[in-house]
Amino acid sequence: MKRLIAIVGPTGVGKSRLALRLAGLYQGEIVSADSRQVYRYMDIGTAKPTPQELANVPHHLIDIIDPDEDFSLAMYQKMAYRAIQDIHGRGKLPFLVGGTGLYIKAVLEGWQIPGVSPDPEFRYNREKRASESNIDELYEELVAADPDAAAKIDRRNVRRVIRALEVHAKAGKAFSKLGRKKAPAFISFIIGLTAVRDELYRLVDRRVDEMIERGFVREVENLLEMGYDLDLPSMSGIGYRQVGQFLKGELTLEAATQKIKTETHRFIRHQYAWFRLDDEKIHWFDVGQKDDLEIEKTLAEFLKSK
Repeated sequence: MKRLIAIVGPTGVGKSRLALRLAGLYQGEIVSADSRQVYRYMDIGTAKPTPQELANVPHHLIDIIDPDEDFSLAMYQKMAYRAIQDIHGRGKLPFLVGGTGLYIKAVLEGWQIPGVSPDPEFRYNREKRASESNIDELYEELVAADPDAAAKIDRRNVRRVIRALEVHAKAGKAFSKLGRKKAPAFISFIIGLTAVRDELYRLVDRRVDEMIERGFVREVENLLEMGYDLDLPSMSGIGYRQVGQFLKGELTLEAATQKIKTETHRFIRHQYAWFRLDDEKIHWFDVGQKDDLEIEKTLAEFLKSK
């Protein structure tokens, strides 16, 4: 069967760097599994590959929609499978790389995404509730309706909370119970990168400082000048929300920067709910203890196997 290499792990651990190295060694192409890098004009805050990196190794599913366009898990999965099939068809090795657990799982496990169409009125009413009361109340509604789905969704990700409630209401079944699976047409090998938590936080904090230095504030200003509202789902991600608060005078730049760091730390803890260290399907490597050569050796053994 065809092969696919997935590289997973928390934000800031070095997935992209490793993917570029391995793709260069094995004539590979990278399929992004990042729910924010799909948006155009959002480069610094999503830590997209540089133009040079994009030139060195072909990338897929980056810059494919505008910030005000709807995007769903089903759309992502369909595009990812199409990209993987295309890469295989040209005799190359696909690398699925990113920290969005929902995207990774949907592709690797062949989720059959529930065919529930969006309900604008349902979404409007829930969004109104979230803004008038608080996000926690909406999340608790999901906990009561579908605790398994709630355990895997960030309570501050209003869009995903509402989608899970929407599927539950329209399908009459829990979102988490609808996920039938169909094995994809490839064998996957999953590389997981991790680090001691304090070291991981240090790496993330340094990356946030670098984003600010590279012009992250100006990037958000440009988006606003182009007419993209801070209330858009695309702008709700960590970083854009806090810089938006700075631009509205609600936070100092220093406070906004610190808030980005704190929220990213919390998000990292949430990511480990998707990529569990005791998951035997994932070949884990601590970036502080093992070097790339050991990872390359493990991958080479997989690629040589039948």
